[in-house]
Amino acid sequence: MRSSRTEPARHGVDGSLDVDESFDFVIIGAGAAGEAAAGLALTRGASVAVIDDDLIGGSCAYWACMPSKALLHAAAVHHAGGDYPWPRASDFRDYMINREGIDYPDDSAALARLTKQGGIVIRGRGRLAGPGRVEVMAKGTVGGEVRSLRAGNVIIAVGSHSKIPPTDGLAGVAYWTNREATSARELPRSLLVMGGGPTGVELTQVYARYGVPTTIVDSNDRLLSKDHPLSSRYIQRALERDGATVRTGVRAQRVTAADGADGAHRVELSDGSAVEGHEILVAVGRAFPVEDLGLESVGVSISDGSAPRPDAALRLADGVFIVGDPAGPEMHTHIAHYEGEMAVRIALGDEVTPDFRAIPRATYTDPETGSVGLLLNEAHDQGHEDAFEETADLAESAKGFVTQSEGHVSIVVDGQDGVLLGTFICGSGASEAIHEAVLAVKLRTPLHVLADTIHAFPTTARVLGGLFAKAARRL
Repeated sequence: MRSSRTEPARHGVDGSLDVDESFDFVIIGAGAAGEAAAGLALTRGASVAVIDDDLIGGSCAYWACMPSKALLHAAAVHHAGGDYPWPRASDFRDYMINREGIDYPDDSAALARLTKQGGIVIRGRGRLAGPGRVEVMAKGTVGGEVRSLRAGNVIIAVGSHSKIPPTDGLAGVAYWTNREATSARELPRSLLVMGGGPTGVELTQVYARYGVPTTIVDSNDRLLSKDHPLSSRYIQRALERDGATVRTGVRAQRVTAADGADGAHRVELSDGSAVEGHEILVAVGRAFPVEDLGLESVGVSISDGSAPRPDAALRLADGVFIVGDPAGPEMHTHIAHYEGEMAVRIALGDEVTPDFRAIPRATYTDPETGSVGLLLNEAHDQGHEDAFEETADLAESAKGFVTQSEGHVSIVVDGQDGVLLGTFICGSGASEAIHEAVLAVKLRTPLHVLADTIHAFPTTARVLGGLFAKAARRL
């Protein structure tokens, strides 16, 4: 398409904008969603400005997905007896997040990728100032210099940050979020993890496998409360084998700084007991920085502090899209990337609509979990009265025998239509094997076709294939 930029771009080596301009797309946020949107828009010939006051690449690249998976890999090798002490693990993590020998990650490579494609990167905080207008409070300017941009389309891709609960006394300690937990260069003397979702269980395993006395607390009845109950059970067993203490069904009520043994923080729980940790990792959910985006200037109100919900085309208003974590329906890097590109395609006139019927989910503990679609009770609640479940014990399969591993594969089938509604895997290769089920849910592939598909031996996918055949016989 023809660029609407009104004059040649002039920017410094740090990507800062020197003049006000008009762009086809102004993207507020340079995380996974913003980068994906910018990349596609630039390849389609659009002019693009990306605004962010922190790292180009966002949380996933520096504080979440990449460092946590690097540390999980190191911890697995260490746990198996390999030569991977913590200093080496810390160095490997620093390499992954471009922080070798420095205090804060270096995003110059990510910046160079965007600018090489023709994008303009503005260091600052962006907010809407009316239809087709974006104001930028430039980073590091004296007196808060404000620049005004004209935008054919605005894409809000501000991501999320750790939600901090109003627990009595928590604000009085230097608690960790995922940022501190994934970037620590020294092991803590002990660790208390508040929250048993993916972040909580993954980082619990990392530190427990490096010998840190670690306790994980979750107010839900089980860890990974949105996953299959069998997956929760296997993950809890794995963490306990690694030396972690697991407390479920209790909530942190009060934190007393340095009131425990050897100066550890003491946390009173809702059942009257107490746990301790020299560091406290808060991983109870995510919050969205949407309050100061000027959404009211385009007729969008935020009454309760939650993120505004877009329509089926990811729009909040004419020419204004929201993508990534604040947009939902779930928070994953792959959803952010998908929505970023989808918003650009819609804005450029492609006849497409986001399809969220088959969202893959994965937790990268040992064993891994992977899932897609509906649990059995969710299927029944959504009107699939004839839905049923089939489950296989992974430990009793050839895959389980040769890898000496445990876990399960479970599928939920619509008994009336004969299609797959959900799949849940805990075990070796779960995050890879789940994608056959993702495609089957998306396409509503008939069970008899899945059952007639050849699966390599011995794999977790073959266990899944066996369940397809079993369910097909039941139809």
